[in-house]
This record gives sequence, C-alpha cells and structure tokens, in this order.
Amino acid sequence: MNNKNYFVHESAYLDDNVSIGNGTKIWHFSHAQTGAVIGENCVLGQNVNVGNNVKMGNGCKIQNNVSIYEGVELEDFVFCGPSMVFTNIKLPRSEFPQRGAEFYSKTLVKKSASIGANATILCGVTIGEYAMIGSGAVVTKDVPPYSLVVGNPGRVVGMVDKIGNRIK
Repeated sequence: MNNKNYFVHESAYLDDNVSIGNGTKIWHFSHAQTGAVIGENCVLGQNVNVGNNVKMGNGCKIQNNVSIYEGVELEDFVFCGPSMVFTNIKLPRSEFPQRGAEFYSKTLVKKSASIGANATILCGVTIGEYAMIGSGAVVTKDVPPYSLVVGNPGRVVGMVDKIGNRIK
C-alpha cells in the first residue's frame, strides 16, 4: 500500500502489492488482488473484486457486485453499474483451464464511459470516451466515443454528450 489516505472497510481484503490512491473508498466484502492499481477518489461498492494487475484510473465508481478481471483496464471517471459483468477469456472451458495473462483478451474502458446495471462486456473490446452502455446490454464489439449502446447484441442507437444527455 502506498499510503493510508484512503478508506478500506474492515471486511474488505487487500492482497500484497496493491496500490490505492488518495481519497478512495473500498466497501464491505470487496477484494483487491495482487498488483492491482486503483486510482484516487474511486468508490468500490460492496462485493467488488479487482483482479490481479488491473489498472483503474482516478474518479471511478464501481457499484455493488462487479468483478473487474485481469486484462480489463478502466481509465479515469469510468462508471460500472450494479452487477455488470466483464469477461476476459473468449472460449472458456473448465476442462481446459486458461490461467495467466497470456490467455486474457484486453478490454479497455476509456475516460468517462458509463456501463449500466447488468450489462455484459465481452473481452477484447474498447469502449470509447463518454460512451453510455444501457442496462442489460451485451457489448460484443468496439464502441465509438459518445455512443449510446443498448440491446443484445449491443448496437449503437444514438449519441450522447459529455454529461450523458442524448444528442438529437
């Protein structure tokens, strides 16, 4: 740990070699794994898992029940809604385990993007700056900046401004 200018609830668990920025709050039953880097002024809700070597920028808000697996990177001010899902392996098989970074497809969520509750982000995609992913959407391909994506599979249905208002 770099400093003690952050809050970690007594029920949360931090592995060795985790970096946490000033002003960050980590709530009940959350876990940050080895090598995770969590920026300043982030809020991680209840039951959040931050995987090994995950990088998270400043000002991110991760709602309850979200796992950010190794291979996922969040830039500054990313919002992850309750129970949304990231993946990191394209063809998972329990019989043929794929463990380690060489098997993980990189997912990048760019500055100020928002992902709604219960959305699923398949690995290997980039979500552009200020994009808005609707609740329950299933994102299977890259999302352009400022796009509004809904549905399964996710499709661009419009554009939003920096605040998130739909542009006509």
